[in-house]
Amino acid sequence: MEKLGMNLVNVAVGIGILLVVLIVGYFAFSKLTRYNDSEEMAKGNEAAGMYMGSKLLGLCIIVGMVSFSTHAWLDMLLWSAIGIIILCLVYIIFDFLTPKIRVCDEIARGNMAVAQVLRSVIIGVSIVIGTFLM
Repeated sequence: MEKLGMNLVNVAVGIGILLVVLIVGYFAFSKLTRYNDSEEMAKGNEAAGMYMGSKLLGLCIIVGMVSFSTHAWLDMLLWSAIGIIILCLVYIIFDFLTPKIRVCDEIARGNMAVAQVLRSVIIGVSIVIGTFLM
């Protein structure tokens, strides 16, 4: 029973860390875009929702893989913060490498094709980063 109690505490702390990471990630990602993510999603912009959802899923992948490889809460927070930075850089690099497509403008217009490409890139990068951290 003692081990069960400690496992429940670990799960609770892990979920708390994940929620903090997702909230910080959402805030950081929202500041990076030139449109208001919450407003676009409230209007039903599926591209904005897919893009934000992909970034948050990417963070979950990174946190999950880090938690698999370490049991130190501080390490989880550190690597999660690095994950947020890397996913922000992925957006900036993608936007730079596609000068004919203004990513923010296309997402704000609801361009699902751009959102789908970004989703794939973000999830793929998150898996690779998570693997590096394991």
